[in-house]
Amino acid sequence: MTMPSLQDTLLLPDFSTMDPAGLAAKLDKRLAQNLLSIEHLLNSQVHLNYSQLVPTLEQLDDEIGRLWGPLSHLHGVSNNEDVRAAFDECLPKLTAYATQMGQNKALYLAFLGLLESDEFSLLSQAQQQFVKLQIRDFKLAGVALSPLQQTEYGQLKQKMAQLSTRFSNQLMDATQAWSKHIKDSEYLLGLLDSALLQAQEAAKTKALEGYLLKLDFSCYHAVMTFAEQRELRQEMYQAFNTRASDQGPHAGQFDNTLVMEELVGLRHEMANLVGFDHYADYSVATKMADSGQAVEVFLLDLAKGCKPQAEADMRQLQDFATQEGGPTPLAAWDVAYYSDKLRQNRYHLSQEELKPYFALPQVQAGLFDVVNRIYGIEVTSCKGISTWHEDVGFYQVAYEGKAIGYFYFDLYARDQKRGGAWMDECRNRQFKANSELQLPVAYLVCNFAPPVGGKPALLTHGEVTTLFHEFGHGLHHMMTNIDVAGVSGINGVAWDAVELPSQLLENWCWQKNSLRLFVTHYQTGAALPEDLLQKMLAAKNFQAGMFVMRQLEFSLFDLRLHMNYDPAAPVSVQSVLNAVREEVAVIKAPQWNRFQHGFGHIFAGGYASGYYSYLWAEVLAADVFSRFENAGIFNPATGAALWRDITGQGGSRDAMDLFTQFMGREPSVDALMRHKGLSQGIAYEG
Repeated sequence: MTMPSLQDTLLLPDFSTMDPAGLAAKLDKRLAQNLLSIEHLLNSQVHLNYSQLVPTLEQLDDEIGRLWGPLSHLHGVSNNEDVRAAFDECLPKLTAYATQMGQNKALYLAFLGLLESDEFSLLSQAQQQFVKLQIRDFKLAGVALSPLQQTEYGQLKQKMAQLSTRFSNQLMDATQAWSKHIKDSEYLLGLLDSALLQAQEAAKTKALEGYLLKLDFSCYHAVMTFAEQRELRQEMYQAFNTRASDQGPHAGQFDNTLVMEELVGLRHEMANLVGFDHYADYSVATKMADSGQAVEVFLLDLAKGCKPQAEADMRQLQDFATQEGGPTPLAAWDVAYYSDKLRQNRYHLSQEELKPYFALPQVQAGLFDVVNRIYGIEVTSCKGISTWHEDVGFYQVAYEGKAIGYFYFDLYARDQKRGGAWMDECRNRQFKANSELQLPVAYLVCNFAPPVGGKPALLTHGEVTTLFHEFGHGLHHMMTNIDVAGVSGINGVAWDAVELPSQLLENWCWQKNSLRLFVTHYQTGAALPEDLLQKMLAAKNFQAGMFVMRQLEFSLFDLRLHMNYDPAAPVSVQSVLNAVREEVAVIKAPQWNRFQHGFGHIFAGGYASGYYSYLWAEVLAADVFSRFENAGIFNPATGAALWRDITGQGGSRDAMDLFTQFMGREPSVDALMRHKGLSQGIAYEG
């Protein structure tokens, strides 16, 4: 008798035979069947208990996820014409279904009945939390609106979903539309060998001689940091920072200007419809923060503490550049270049020296070793799993020999794959209809330059932290101990706390004892020399003030764009950004800079009025890591407590309760400021 494969046992998507158009047809049928099933369930009896209501809804949602999940994922990692057409066909139907579910009065009353029943006190903490979050989300979806208003809400949601997709598609198309063919390597002086090899490989794929520069981030970062030709840096800076806009080499061709302005207006209208003054307060209703105003206070207090250091960083950079014969003032395309030179001058440390010690195979093995030492989990590769590209791997996460989750690893940049790095869920932990436990499965995606010339992919230390960051998200999803799908893993977690596990894991990229586990030369196997390691650690907080102020610029722009919107006198997105820059920026952007046209986090992701989450979660993560600093970074008792209190709890309890359970107190910014080498004493109450 043939044993079922892991592919079949886990009921994973078969990407090798996947037909996007076929998925669209199946999803259409599934949505109709779900609505009928829910109608039948609600009509079956007057009062539904938890076991009658919630497991049925979980199963129906899971059925949708098995169809929509793979298609949505392919839209990010393999965005060809067939995938895009199927995605565009399905999105309005799925949006309409979600709106209809959120406004189903009978379903809302069923959950309200559970909350008010004698049974509620007998439910587990996770089950109670799920019921309460469902009732909250019904209200946010307009369940109390009149039929006419509900129709209006549904139309707004449809338009917003379509605009977000258009933003993402136009950004991807704009990114891939630009390239620069260079025949003479003299024009690329300063670039590291790894970057030159990538550019050569890119040229070969287009049957060109010489080098081809593209706007994937690894290539852009290499040119901005190392290219000696100032004109080349300026040209690439302009191409990258005017993508999908009215400026730059493809001005107007993929322009997201009207998309952004319409999207912000629709968000404001939707927030007003369900009783909020503006979208920022609507957004934070599902977050740890009390209000948009409380978030602004946090950001401005942080800016007050960090700006003096950021301005000092910038003065030092300008002074150094002037001594080196550089321009005065420095332009935006000079900052990364002279910053790297200043870092080398101050710490005698170059990226060229470090990259051979961060070969991806060793870093990946080291990552798995680190999480094993923190949590006791083991990560192993699995064979025979269907994937969307030959470079994609599939892995099992186990504890004491028993599988607790799985993940796909897609790490390299390529055409038809959107930029950035992210984690998404493929399967949630929950009980299936046959009472078997379904284990969580994650998609983990990065965009590193692929290996070329017989060499492995060599990462910058920044890319190493990106890998650890995304794996932290993955662990949050896979290590959940919660069986209620709506609050297992990352589900139900306050958005400004969801970055805590990811920001936290980055800390192990800066610890001597963890770096020693995997930082070895990819050719000789030699450990990173002690002097280089000390230099790298010493340079950790180099220009930390400038970095934090840049994040504050993004966060304040996002918040004020949505908090101060006035439909009677709307101002342009550009005007909002310009005003924020006048207040907090220490690097002057050229007037044609259109950063916002590529700000997918808030226009095509889930971070609208929530980009501050990265900074707030960094406060939480630094504070949590201070407990490891005191007990030992691989202290098993601390790791077990972290799993028990935070990583394994998902959204089963309020994020602040979980934090205080682990730390024994509420958060403090002191640890973050100490980690960044910045001023102390910033207060936050919110």
